Amino acid sequence: MAKNEKINWIEELNKLPTTHYSLSTINNWKDIYHLIVIPTYKEPLEILQDTFKALENTDYPKDKMIVVLACEERVKEFNQRIVQEIKKEFGTKFFKFLVTWHPYNLPGEIAGKGSNETWAAKRVKEEIIDPLETPYENIVFSSFDADTCVFPRYFSCLTYSYLTSDRPTRTSFQPVPLFINNIWQAPVISRLFSFSSTFWHTINQERSEKLITFSSHSMSFKVLVDVGFKQTNVVSDDSRIFWQCFFKYDGDYQVSPLYYPLSMDANVAKSFFRTMINIYKQQKRWAYGVGDVPYFLFGFLKNKKIPIFKKISLGFELIEGHFSWATFSILIFLLGWLPLFIGGFEFSQSLLSYSLPKVVSRTMTAAMIGIVAACYLSFILLPPKPPEYGRYKYLVWAFSWLLVPLLMIFFFSFPALDAQTRWMLGKYMGFWATDKVRK
Repeated sequence: MAKNEKINWIEELNKLPTTHYSLSTINNWKDIYHLIVIPTYKEPLEILQDTFKALENTDYPKDKMIVVLACEERVKEFNQRIVQEIKKEFGTKFFKFLVTWHPYNLPGEIAGKGSNETWAAKRVKEEIIDPLETPYENIVFSSFDADTCVFPRYFSCLTYSYLTSDRPTRTSFQPVPLFINNIWQAPVISRLFSFSSTFWHTINQERSEKLITFSSHSMSFKVLVDVGFKQTNVVSDDSRIFWQCFFKYDGDYQVSPLYYPLSMDANVAKSFFRTMINIYKQQKRWAYGVGDVPYFLFGFLKNKKIPIFKKISLGFELIEGHFSWATFSILIFLLGWLPLFIGGFEFSQSLLSYSLPKVVSRTMTAAMIGIVAACYLSFILLPPKPPEYGRYKYLVWAFSWLLVPLLMIFFFSFPALDAQTRWMLGKYMGFWATDKVRK
């Protein structure tokens, strides 16, 4: 990732011979347009301003960027002034700028990011893309959250990856999400979860054969047209779009890691207590993606063209991942002492009873290496410390990693169990929009 941040991707694109382009509709890399859709609900003006400034500061030609601010009609009164400010400041900075208003209570929809984004994509197709008669293969669609700030060379790096991909219209491109926009303002617990999420998704970049889209990602606009813009009735739309593409193309679809970062906000609310509630709710919403399990199982049964190996490999990965998410923190906590408590006299006299606490203790000691490594890597990723924070802030941050084992139970396993139990009992969730506060 650090290496890719240093590369001048515009220079690399200029060096790239046209024979390396995978698409016949491309004669020059400048034929590529970037369509960026930014759904917003009740995000403050300063957050959207940072998002648009980051787009403006990228090195990719702005006359090849189509930006859509996707708003919700149900909060139009709240957003109207903010939208006008954004339009006034950035409306002329890109090739095309469009504001859309997603109607409320459309039949068959769950109000949320997916349905809003789908409405916006349809509007931009009808109002801008089709009149331009630009081939859909020449447009790279990026789905961003309202707080997503791209790094300066994101679109040039993405364009290079798109043009050199073996199958650009059968591939999604996944950057590394860094939750660091407001990291110094975030409480310790929020910072821990922000970096834990970052590390998890960074690790997943090394397992591209099992990588699934998450949060902000990019893909060919042709893919969206082919699958029919079906992100209207799901909460976990970021992963669902991958499965829809996977089944549409009979398993011939993949996610390619970009090894390039973009940044988003850590979870920060107006008070510490509210922040803790929001962390729990955010984890629960992410864990609600367990609803993809029956979706792909039914899809696997219906689609006989997908190789059985892919079905087993991806199926096991997703099921095991959600199972571990809900259970492993609790199991680690219980295994050292619970067997001794419930095993009775006979178990207490066994060799296993004698060895179990020692084995668990040594395992946990070895696992501390992972926490130390995570602490070290988090310092590398931290943005510069604002001058108003004291010199001991780094020390507090280092020792806060000792809280991870306890926090994993209450803010990792419990939200996952909550989400899975809701699915099991038919107590379905709607889309919960994370509060975004900058102090």
